[in-house]
Amino acid sequence: MAIMVRLDIMLARRKMRSNELAAAIGITEANLSLLKSGKVKGLRFATLEAICRHLNCQPGDILEYTPDDVEEELRKAG
Repeated sequence: MAIMVRLDIMLARRKMRSNELAAAIGITEANLSLLKSGKVKGLRFATLEAICRHLNCQPGDILEYTPDDVEEELRKAG
């Protein structure tokens, strides 16, 4: 997938656990885990807004675009 979710990095920077964020923004820990792993097909803007508000960040801090061909090369390398 060309969109990479970097939520785990932002959580580490904010010294926050996933379960704290999930409770604060009103989603289940399971759904937050799926989001962190990139196994979701979509993300509501309201959820993205809540994450950014709580972590005091911008959407670009947790979402990153990587062209598919670059991602494939990264997988092959290691």
